[in-house]
Parts: sequence; structure tokens; C-alpha cells
Amino acid sequence: MDQDSYSRGMTRRGFVVSVGPGMYVLGMAGANGAPLKKVPTSTGIDALFVPFVVAAELKIFEKYGLETSYKPFDDGNVALDAVLTGSSDIGATTEFGGLSRWDKGGKLYVTSYSSTSGQQIGLAGRDDIKRPEDLIGRTVAYPRATGGHLYFMRYVKKYNLPVDKIKVKFLQAPEMVAALERRDIDAFFLWEPWLDKAAQLVQGARVLARSGDDGVFILTSYDYYSQGLIDDQPRAAAATRALIEATDFCNTNAAEAAKVAGKAFRIPEADMKVYMSRMKYRVEMPKDVVLGNFRGAAEVALGEGIIKKMPDWNDFVRPQLMKEVAPDRAVGW
Repeated sequence: MDQDSYSRGMTRRGFVVSVGPGMYVLGMAGANGAPLKKVPTSTGIDALFVPFVVAAELKIFEKYGLETSYKPFDDGNVALDAVLTGSSDIGATTEFGGLSRWDKGGKLYVTSYSSTSGQQIGLAGRDDIKRPEDLIGRTVAYPRATGGHLYFMRYVKKYNLPVDKIKVKFLQAPEMVAALERRDIDAFFLWEPWLDKAAQLVQGARVLARSGDDGVFILTSYDYYSQGLIDDQPRAAAATRALIEATDFCNTNAAEAAKVAGKAFRIPEADMKVYMSRMKYRVEMPKDVVLGNFRGAAEVALGEGIIKKMPDWNDFVRPQLMKEVAPDRAVGW
């Protein structure tokens, strides 16, 4: 496949443009006819974001007096910028995405995580890369300040690889498969569906590793709330209850969730079922896990120049909503 045809047919950004307003799902009024309070969300287009699609398409937010929508972006980090501009109240991504924006003065707050996985993120590359040591002298890519970046750092540390002997390129997710096909890179650290796409579309390429292999890295996707939502406690609490219900639905009704999300994201239903099977969906806020993950990620981010200082954890991390709404899911605070 040539680069131009790939760019037209495969990039996430092209997908978003093609569907336009069709990606928005809005409720109009509650059962009693009262106007609903709006809680727009912003998402990427992969299995991490299925709960947001389910919440909107199945009108779960309406049960809590809210009106929701979801707007897809290239990835969760880009979607998080919509929270900062005021066009979204909730976004979701990994540690680096939130830390980098907080460090620049962005007003967004960690209220829980909603999905984890040891398989959603991984390493794809040429078949002659058999061992971690085979990356030495090669060119790899990942999007800067993303889960792919953090996985790379954990990977080289785990296998004691010399970072100075591995050439790194910063590329965005939709660019990876074409770059691998052109031989601009030998491998990339990224999330699905791009790992499987590389194996399907690039001759001699395969998925070389998943992040959970050898206990290297567990992907965790956090829910980030806007300043406006945090300041409106009743609306924030209702939104949290709705997200919990939508996320639980992904476990108890996985087939229906895959059908809904596959249609919304234009991913074949069978593929979405596979991607979802690699995820654990549950809204939680355990203190040791959340603070441990963020403090570890922040240390790496400091070393990588992603942030300039450690956050004020008491301000950036907000467990109060989960403690109120679902105290059994917010242990340790």
C-alpha cells in the first residue's frame, strides 16, 4: 500500500473528518422533561474509550440528569486538550498526557482510572527482531509523552538496553504503519489497533511484544475532569456515577458494547471484541496504585524533559468524588 492511499484510508484524523458530526450523541431531556446538564467528553478511537461511547449511545448519563456527547481525536492525549479549551469536561489518557499538561498550567484533575491492560499497548516491528537486544542499532518510534513513550522507557530499563544506541523518532500514532512500511523505522511502541494493522499491512512485520510481557508495564487510563466540572460537585458526582455504570456495562455486556463501539469507531465488530478482551474495565481510585503509578511516571517525565517539576499531588489528584460515590472503589485515602 502506498503512503498516500494509507493516509487517506487508515489515519485516525482522516476518520474523524469523514464522520464529522455523526460522532456526537446528545440527550435532550430527562424523563420528567427537565433540561439536562451537559457533560461533553473527548476520546481517542480505540478500546480504551468504549465506556464513553456506551455511556452516550445507551443514554446512561440521562439516568443521572445529564446530557453527554463524545468527540473523537487522534488519541487520548490530543483529546485531553479539549478539556483544557473548555469544549470537553472529561478526557481519558495515561499518566504522561496528564502530567505534561498540568506542568504547563493546565487545569485538569485525576478522579479515577477506568481501564487497565497488559496487552493494549505493545511493540511492533520487523520479524528479524527476535530479542530485546536486537533493538540496539535500530530506529524505533513512539509519540512523545504518551503511554508508548512510557512503555519504551520501562522496556529499555527492564532489559538493560543502552538508550544511546537506539535511535528514536517521535511520530504520531497514524504515521507509524506507513513509516514502518517505508523502512523509516524498524519498530514502534504504540497501542492497538496500530499493532495489529502493522502485522496485517506491512510485509515481514509482527507484534513483537505486549507491555505486560515479563511484567514490564501495565497500561492505565485515567479519567481527567475539567476545572468547570470539578467546581460543580453535583454534576461531577452524577457524571462519575454514570461512568461507573457505563464501564461496568462493558464487562457484563461485552458483546453489545463491542457492537456499539465498533459501529461508532468504524472498527469491525469482531476486531473490537478482540481489542476489548485485552482490557480490564473498572472505575477505581486506590491510593497506593494511583499515587505509585503517577510518582513513578513523573520521575521518568522529569528525566525526559516532559515536565519541569513534580506536581502538587493533593491538587492534581482528586479522590473526593470516588470516595463519595463509590467508597469501596477508593481505598486508602
